[in-house]
Amino acid sequence: MASLFHLPSSLTFRKICHSPIKASHSHSRISVKNENPLPKLSKISEFSSKALNFLLSGSLALALSLTGVGIAEGKVGVNKPELLPKEFTSVIDVAGFLSDGQEKRLAQEITDIEKDTGFKLRVLAQNYPDTPGLAIKDYWQVDDKTIVFVADPTFGNILNFNVGATVDLDIPRSFWSRLAGTYGNMFYWKEKGEDASIEAAVMAISSCLREPVGPNNCSEVK
Repeated sequence: MASLFHLPSSLTFRKICHSPIKASHSHSRISVKNENPLPKLSKISEFSSKALNFLLSGSLALALSLTGVGIAEGKVGVNKPELLPKEFTSVIDVAGFLSDGQEKRLAQEITDIEKDTGFKLRVLAQNYPDTPGLAIKDYWQVDDKTIVFVADPTFGNILNFNVGATVDLDIPRSFWSRLAGTYGNMFYWKEKGEDASIEAAVMAISSCLREPVGPNNCSEVK
């Protein structure tokens, strides 16, 4: 199994699955080292990990390498730069879940988040396998301060997150599973729409990132 691309030795990244995980007070990280470019698979939840690996093998194979949690077995990442917008945007909706007005509002919120906190939130809405895939790595300049939010209903829960190492240090891992459980579950997005799930998730992330870092930050999904 070969790495799809090489990464800087200093870059670490972590995948967050939507299934519940055991609480932990430690923030362990997996680093990508030059001498071993193949990332290791982190077993958060066997089923959800395989499901997200499958999902991301087309949408975010880059995130799997960046997280250090492995590449979907036997699958080659999709690379369709032609699906990328010609001008830069922090919100890419190849699935058509969002209206133009919603995209603009989310993009402005994301700009404000980055200005106020230094963290980069990026949103990709898709229906696997229609996705730009690996092409978003360079397009978004993904680094350890980036949160890649993939909205895809393929496996029921529409919210999937990949967080950079710096984000992982400040934001409790349990926040992401609570967020997915609140706004990503099938009952929520089927009743209110995929767009409502995406908007609610972005606003919850915005609220979380603005909280002071401490033992109780991001303890609630707002």
